[in-house]
Amino acid sequence: MAERLFPTEDPVREAVLQWTVDRDAADVRRLLTWLPEARSSKEREVLMLRVRGLLDELTDALDALEAMR
Repeated sequence: MAERLFPTEDPVREAVLQWTVDRDAADVRRLLTWLPEARSSKEREVLMLRVRGLLDELTDALDALEAMR
């Protein structure tokens, strides 16, 4: 990520959004590594529902970060 010349108007919100992006990306990676090891279609479905939810949250956080710039 590029350094900005001036700080954002809300550095706390920016830090929380960046933490959310980092955390959700790590969680999605972990869940996707578990997917091939799922023992049933129900287990795979639950994992994919969680991945989709995290991706939605990740998209919202990235959009909010972009809007701050």
